[in-house]
Amino acid sequence: MKRRTLIAGSGAVALAAAACTPTQRTSSTSSGRVAGGSTATVMWNQPFYAYNNATSTNNATANANIVYLCNDSVTYYDHDLKIAVNKSFGTYEKVSDSPLTIKVTLADTAVWSDGVPVTAGDILLSFAAQSGSWNTAEKAATDNDGNIVANPEGVVYFDSSSNVLSLITEFPKVEGKVFTYTFSKPYADWEKNILGPGVPAHILAKRALGITDPTKGVEAVVEAFRTKDNAKLAKMANVWNLDWNYVEMPSDLDLVVGCGPYVISEFKKGQYLTVSRNSNYKGQHAVKIDNITIRYNEDPQAAVQALQNREVQLINPQATADILKAVSAIQGVTVLSDPEGTYEHIDLTFNNGGPFDPKTYGGDAEKARKVRQAFLHTVPRGKIVERIIAPLSGGRNLMRNSYETVPGSPMYDAIVAANGVQSTYGNGGDTEKAKALLAEAGVTSPTVRIIYALGNTRRTQEFQLIKESAEAAGFQVVDAASKDWGKKLGDGSYDAALFGWQSTGTAVTSGEANYRVAEGDKAKGSNNKGGYDNVAINRLYDQLLMEVDEAKQQALLIQIEQLLVQDAFGLPIFQFPGITASADTLKGVSKIAISPTIFWNFWEWSL
Repeated sequence: MKRRTLIAGSGAVALAAAACTPTQRTSSTSSGRVAGGSTATVMWNQPFYAYNNATSTNNATANANIVYLCNDSVTYYDHDLKIAVNKSFGTYEKVSDSPLTIKVTLADTAVWSDGVPVTAGDILLSFAAQSGSWNTAEKAATDNDGNIVANPEGVVYFDSSSNVLSLITEFPKVEGKVFTYTFSKPYADWEKNILGPGVPAHILAKRALGITDPTKGVEAVVEAFRTKDNAKLAKMANVWNLDWNYVEMPSDLDLVVGCGPYVISEFKKGQYLTVSRNSNYKGQHAVKIDNITIRYNEDPQAAVQALQNREVQLINPQATADILKAVSAIQGVTVLSDPEGTYEHIDLTFNNGGPFDPKTYGGDAEKARKVRQAFLHTVPRGKIVERIIAPLSGGRNLMRNSYETVPGSPMYDAIVAANGVQSTYGNGGDTEKAKALLAEAGVTSPTVRIIYALGNTRRTQEFQLIKESAEAAGFQVVDAASKDWGKKLGDGSYDAALFGWQSTGTAVTSGEANYRVAEGDKAKGSNNKGGYDNVAINRLYDQLLMEVDEAKQQALLIQIEQLLVQDAFGLPIFQFPGITASADTLKGVSKIAISPTIFWNFWEWSL
């Protein structure tokens, strides 16, 4: 299960809350959308920018929310974070334990919004593209700014964000609406990663291969993967990587085709996006509200003002003490304040010629490690939690001391007792320890560039506290905040990154993409943006992927976290406090700790 980058405040356009009102019209198109009727309005902090959120560059919460509204799946998480089965879309069963074989059967009611049935060919596209197994290049082609561009003719590279599908080495059985796949080894989290469709295969075939007949198009997609036809796969990869990237309403409505209750009907760049009832939807998650409009504004105060003015009915702004006070004062509003599934952390860069890179010291890995340790000792985790987070937590201590597990989860206490995060760094801000480590390393006044979301109030406050502490220990700290920080991750222009990871599930292998070393053309390590390289981590994840015994899973996670502490990879800081506020006119709103948080039960909303 992948972990998603929470991009709070980056790329958003700050607008007055009522700057642009979506037009209401009644229409039905070949994409299946029906606009008009009742509308609920939500405010979010970052605009949607890609419909295919399975790529490594598009794996962001802002995209995932819209994809969730517009696409059904076989399984989803219920309010208690248990796996729920959407039988109106499909079912699954374990056919065999040895080898581990899973069969997914799509329901007759699983239909794309343009009326084309969802088939096993759609699942095959999603699996094959994300597995990395068909790639002939080790990385995507990029322009001078690091943006992914089309690969040269005949070069296959699907820019995947997945990190588990390489365990499926045999070509799956694709039979109508039945998709059967076999793992080459036991897999701990198979039930939390049931395969399903992503973008529609018949639309990809039309755009990449010029095949307009949906049935023939899906067959051609499946055959291209089956025969490893690199000429066709290269075209398919370019379409899969790029065509579903858009920041305003696309002229080709094929690009909004989905298989869920809603379809994108309007999209004004940087301002709002509206999803409308899908006229072809036959599933069990039929909606009670005709339209949901998501307005975009990175300013949490603007969100509160919009809710007070009833320009929006639901907000989930970044939590601060002032925001909680302001929203609690609004009449006719229900406020939920609970920890979320996102945690704040700081990651260091190992491969950019900066202060934490062994190459800076002639390849002296131990010297670089001491400098990393020194810097991490200066991070004032306790002060950050006390000053910024405690006023929002209702007296709960939201400091996080595990890289892999969420506070309150079954393994958390045992892992924290053994991993070394708390025992090594405690509350942080230990400038004397940092000075001693720099002296041992023989390094004077190293410069650390810290990247974070420009304009993000909480992160600005965190940065200032870190800067003050680190400079007291002898570091020179540079503010490298950027509105495009999410796109810059991994480009080497910074030395430390301050941001959040949002959990998309409860899989024990969820951290693999963050900490292991990327190998060859596999998607493993896709979120390891700082060049961290410890092959022992890879081996431990290989074991964890196959381990079904919970006690042994816990032991492996402890070993992984001990290595992260030993190598001074970075530090977890705190679990996010959450504020959700909804007008009493919008009924049925609740929240879960993991993505898609406030949207998880949108089909239960009513006005």
